[in-house]
Amino acid sequence: MTAATRVLTAHVPLPLADKVDQMASRLERSRGWVMKQALSAWIAQEEERDRLTQEAMADVDAGHVFDHQAVQTWAQSLGSDQPLPVPR
Repeated sequence: MTAATRVLTAHVPLPLADKVDQMASRLERSRGWVMKQALSAWIAQEEERDRLTQEAMADVDAGHVFDHQAVQTWAQSLGSDQPLPVPR
């Protein structure tokens, strides 16, 4: 049994469309297959970005933060002869 599908239409710049066609030809796959792979990868990336953002916001809400000045002082020390330890 095949999964239900829906056609999505997008206008893309010609150079990008050409790259999709070139990739499809090189991989011996259809343009649709390349587009599905690209869209799936982008969605996974955005879902991971959202998960990490939510995790970071939960840390902030729980008070797991570092003083900005301490981090800035540490970062500035990295190029010196005596870098400071990572703020904890």
